[in-house]
Amino acid sequence: MGTRKTEQWQRNLAVLWLGTFIAGMGFSEIMPFLSLYVDDLGTFTKGQLTIYSGMTYAVTFLVIALVSPLWGKLADRKGRKLMLLRSSMGMAIVIGLMGFVTNIWQLIGLRFLQGFFAGYIPNASALIASETPKNKSGNALGILTTGYVSGNLIGPVLGGILAQVFSIRWTFILTAIFLGIVFVLSATLVHEHFTPVSAAKQAQAGSWLSQLKNPKLIIILLVSTMIIQMGNNSITPIISLYVRQLMHGSGPITLVAGIIAALPGLSTLLAAPKLGEYGDRHGTRRVLVFGYVFAVLMYFPQGFVSSVWLLGILRFMIGVSDGALFPAVQTLLTKNSPQSLTGTVFSWNQSFQALGSMLGAMLGGYIANWFNYSGVFTFTALSLLVNLVLLWWLVPTVRQWHVKAA
Repeated sequence: MGTRKTEQWQRNLAVLWLGTFIAGMGFSEIMPFLSLYVDDLGTFTKGQLTIYSGMTYAVTFLVIALVSPLWGKLADRKGRKLMLLRSSMGMAIVIGLMGFVTNIWQLIGLRFLQGFFAGYIPNASALIASETPKNKSGNALGILTTGYVSGNLIGPVLGGILAQVFSIRWTFILTAIFLGIVFVLSATLVHEHFTPVSAAKQAQAGSWLSQLKNPKLIIILLVSTMIIQMGNNSITPIISLYVRQLMHGSGPITLVAGIIAALPGLSTLLAAPKLGEYGDRHGTRRVLVFGYVFAVLMYFPQGFVSSVWLLGILRFMIGVSDGALFPAVQTLLTKNSPQSLTGTVFSWNQSFQALGSMLGAMLGGYIANWFNYSGVFTFTALSLLVNLVLLWWLVPTVRQWHVKAA
């Protein structure tokens, strides 16, 4: 029986790694040319194009932030597997329809629905967290993170090739087909030992925070997710412009910018499983603190480099800190939440991550405008430093190195 259960969580991890890889690839392959697609849908001034592109990008994250907690509550009542099927099928239909829009408002409406159906990644994380033995959860979540990150790495390249060979519209349709495959894999190969929690029992138990042993820790971890994601996304709007500045406006700027944008994902792919395994053996707190300190040290100098190669090295190093921070936060959330609330907690984590994506993109643009590109990197480093200080101050267990457990 024990062997069968071991095989089940390992099979779940393998299937959901593939699922998150395809989902990550499907989402990211659309992003690089979303503004070009917006431009194809009408005759806009430069200002209108910027506003409509921003709306098209932001509306999905806004809806994710609002609806994720509701889906999480439903996941704890009906099961995470059902949420995986809801998300993959809903996303397949909505993204497929994006290939047939004829005006900007249809696209914005479908991007709104995309946010409504989002949730595959956090529900995959929640299912792995609840089905995997606690002493293996750090390593398992680290491995799962590499699925999404690898998909994000390959997605923009694949999307660019598909858009070049076929058309932008066909990229949406092919992405929908990929997500349909994810639905089939999740429906047939993922197994969940799930005990439903009735709506009456949820209501009787009170708010989800009141059911936690350490609600303050969970709230601080959720805010940490937002700040980490805000730091990542504050760089996204300006990275290609910064590369152009460093290359003095000449040479293969687009290619170099694409490579530099992909480097953090590559190092996350390499580092996350090893750091997760180390956390399981020696304590997740150590990995978390290392991730913050390393990120601060790597972000500060990025705004002051004079060579695009040095920027590339530092961006590669940032992926190591991402490989420490995201799985470590997820592992601490898992180990400090009852299994019956895993879906709720992970959906709130997605909600805060979506808020971080929105805030990062907005603040990055404003700070670059006020303080030039170097200011964005300094702001990100200071945000993470403040986040670490708050964790160190408000969560005493983070300072307890002699305790091995989470």
